[in-house]
Amino acid sequence: MTNIMLKRLALGALVVVACAHAPAAQSNAVTIRAGTVLDGKGGTLQNVTLRIDGSRIAAVDQGGTDGTYDLRGLTVMPGWIDSHVHIGAHFGANGRASNEGETPAQEALAGAENLYATLMAGFTTVRSVGAMSDRDLREAIARGVLPGPRLLTSLGSVNERTGTPDQIRQAVQRLAKSGADLIKVFASRSSRDGGGRTMTDEQLQAACGEARAQKLRTLVHAHSADSVGAAVVAGCDAITHGSGVTDAESKLMVDRGTYFEPQFLVTHNYLDHKKQYLGIGNYTEEGFASMEKLLPIRTAMFTRAQQDKRVRLVFGTDAVAGAHGRNAEEFIYRVRDGKQPFMDTLVSATFRAAESLGLQDKIGAIASGLEADLIAVDGDPRQDVTAVRRVVFVMKGG
Repeated sequence: MTNIMLKRLALGALVVVACAHAPAAQSNAVTIRAGTVLDGKGGTLQNVTLRIDGSRIAAVDQGGTDGTYDLRGLTVMPGWIDSHVHIGAHFGANGRASNEGETPAQEALAGAENLYATLMAGFTTVRSVGAMSDRDLREAIARGVLPGPRLLTSLGSVNERTGTPDQIRQAVQRLAKSGADLIKVFASRSSRDGGGRTMTDEQLQAACGEARAQKLRTLVHAHSADSVGAAVVAGCDAITHGSGVTDAESKLMVDRGTYFEPQFLVTHNYLDHKKQYLGIGNYTEEGFASMEKLLPIRTAMFTRAQQDKRVRLVFGTDAVAGAHGRNAEEFIYRVRDGKQPFMDTLVSATFRAAESLGLQDKIGAIASGLEADLIAVDGDPRQDVTAVRRVVFVMKGG
């Protein structure tokens, strides 16, 4: 057996899954020896011992003796955060994205499969936007009976058809009462339909204002420049997509402290799986042509946005059927096509993502007192970004 094969077998044996709140995970202290640690805030540590007590990092010490896990030779990072997924989306038994004829049990199992694949890919927290079925998955993970990333969900969404401003406020209240972790707002059409603005100023102000009153954050689907600008002025917390963003909208987001979550993976995923989507809803030949035409436009927009370090770029993939477990490809697209330095991309997927969720005091970095969400990859992604595909260690909540 070659040395390379032996190394791969050894690395494969390192993968660990720790479900949140699982009683067995709380019994003993754990130590991890690490040669290179990227702390999630842009810093690098060398030759450290991470001491884990229960679900949290108790200490980050220099040097040390061999620990419970020896990760020297790997690159250790905080567990990644994907701030935009659709965790239940999957290809059904017929191989299509419509999932026709499935039972609720089959749909739930598909969601559980997506969660496991996402966790094993290095993502210890995801935000799903979102279906009501996410709630049961979220609770099962929290109880420790289902392995998966920490799951936040919108449980649904509001759009221009939700109604008048008062009706939109009522819809937000219902979602909050149902247990939503955030409010998803559609302020524009899909990119397949041109991405034009759909919600009025008053509707946006009602949605985002009521969300604030309910102490919930908002994520606004907006493609066109005017829909992005209106959502930012309305006080919404974060914009997703933003295909038409110009320097003016970037500056407005900087001035208002708005988070911005564009993506590469989602469009590539649709184009790679065209036969599974074509003919469903607005997944038409014209729709696919629109998405393909947008790729260089989105790339140019992202390249401009990432050059201004004041823009609060957040990592998200809009993972749908075909993308779960492949979320880390977004790193590669951002670095390779968007020209973003890997460390900036990493911060967007760790500390800044946690900050955008309001969880920066719990996750998103490697520091004493934070949750022990830790991953390790075989290689150094600062030198070879494709190392993000080689996740060999996953620890969630200790």
